[in-house]
Amino acid sequence: MKILHLEDNPSDALIIERGIQRQGVQASFIQVRSPSEYTEALRTGGFDVVLVDNNLPGYSAEDAITEARASYPDVPVIVCSGAAQDAEVAASFAAGANDYVLKDHLWQLSAALRRNIKSQAPVAAPPQAAMMLLVDVVQKLSLARGLDAIVDIVRKAARQLTGCDGATFVLRDGPFCYYVDEDAISPLWKGQRFPLETCISGWAMLNSQSAVIPDIYKDARIPHAAYRPTFVHSLAMVPIRSYAPIGAIGNYWANHHECTPQELMLLEALANTTAVAMENVEVYQNLERQVRERTRELQTVNQELEAFSSAVSHDLRAPLRFMNAELDQAREHAGVLPAESVGRLRDSTTRMGSLIDDLLRLSHISRTELYLQQTDLSEIATRITTRLRNAEPQREVEISIEPGLTATADAGLMSVVLENLLSNAWKYSSKRERSRIELSSYRDSADGIVYRVTDNGAGFNPNQADRLFKPFTRLHDARQFPGVGIGLATVQRIVQRHGGEIWATSDGNTGAQFMFTLGEQI
Repeated sequence: MKILHLEDNPSDALIIERGIQRQGVQASFIQVRSPSEYTEALRTGGFDVVLVDNNLPGYSAEDAITEARASYPDVPVIVCSGAAQDAEVAASFAAGANDYVLKDHLWQLSAALRRNIKSQAPVAAPPQAAMMLLVDVVQKLSLARGLDAIVDIVRKAARQLTGCDGATFVLRDGPFCYYVDEDAISPLWKGQRFPLETCISGWAMLNSQSAVIPDIYKDARIPHAAYRPTFVHSLAMVPIRSYAPIGAIGNYWANHHECTPQELMLLEALANTTAVAMENVEVYQNLERQVRERTRELQTVNQELEAFSSAVSHDLRAPLRFMNAELDQAREHAGVLPAESVGRLRDSTTRMGSLIDDLLRLSHISRTELYLQQTDLSEIATRITTRLRNAEPQREVEISIEPGLTATADAGLMSVVLENLLSNAWKYSSKRERSRIELSSYRDSADGIVYRVTDNGAGFNPNQADRLFKPFTRLHDARQFPGVGIGLATVQRIVQRHGGEIWATSDGNTGAQFMFTLGEQI
């Protein structure tokens, strides 16, 4: 459209014209700054709408409106003013203005232009073209791999199919209608949530049927107060999926419009296709998640096989070699073993038994089915630390357990996790005169819960943190801190089975922190 724009302030003129174009109105401007330039432009013609400032020096908005009406009675005249006194607004409308808009509310100006310029009103595609457009939309939706892509396709297509002034994409969010996005001549309710019972999109979802409303102010289902600030006069709302709707698509018209059967059929076809696309995206994302989880499981199995091979090659062979050596010595001494040798043999067989038990336990954890339930981690931790105190009552240990720590998890496996982490903290802080062990939690940047076990013990070399969770790996001298090196590998496997992660930090000499999450369960 071509706009004759009377504005004596160049900065205001630029702001107004850019604001109009930013709102999606394709327009060119005939700029005039004085009454004489305005009169000359009226004489020349060639514009679709007249946009005038209020109260130029010696020339009021009423003067400009009257002069425009005398030459072009059918061309809309809109006043765009920096202020709005009631008397001035009334005088402008009395002189024949079609609209009165404040410069601070430029989004209303674009809506006013669309309302008053019939040649710029959206035109619904003819039936054959509409069907071709719908086929194109179906193809695009079939390739969509995310909700954002679906919303972008649908909000634009809904408006093109019917030639409406605005379209919105609504999702059901529990008891609320969530207005995800829109394509409209001026803002509607993007990003807002309303109870299902209070809006027409909620009515369409709750009743699983479309709503066609030629006049929103004559329909009791419409919350009139929410619509008064908008351009909407007529609407059509269709549910996304006829059974148990998951959302709705709304079309809005600024002028009186009764949605035709053809338009309603197109919108319902679009909504049904949208439902299929959303279900496809869910299936696709689930498949991707399953592939990721299966890949992770295979990686874990490979790591466990490598660990088993290492254990057989080194850890299990070591006590066997020792026993063979002792037996050779016994043969040399006519079968009589010294008491010291018998003790060493017993220790070696015990160590081998522990290694085998740990291997079996790790294998069992990899294969056992999770039984998820609400689990009290604080209670489990209290039970474990009480047992540790009773075993070594002479030790002075300060223990702090955050109350009320719960998680949806397998209670038995979470006992294994906390048993390993708290026992390690107890063991590695044993050289301190006064030990300190703490179980707590905090929220990460994604608002997820991170559980944390902290101690003031020996810590570990931070450069070797990546070795902590490898089976049969020890970062400390086994004579000082005995163990077979499979506890943390077991903990990591359990946490991963719960869809979480575990990691650790230390400065190398003042203790360690072990953090873990429990995410989406497998």
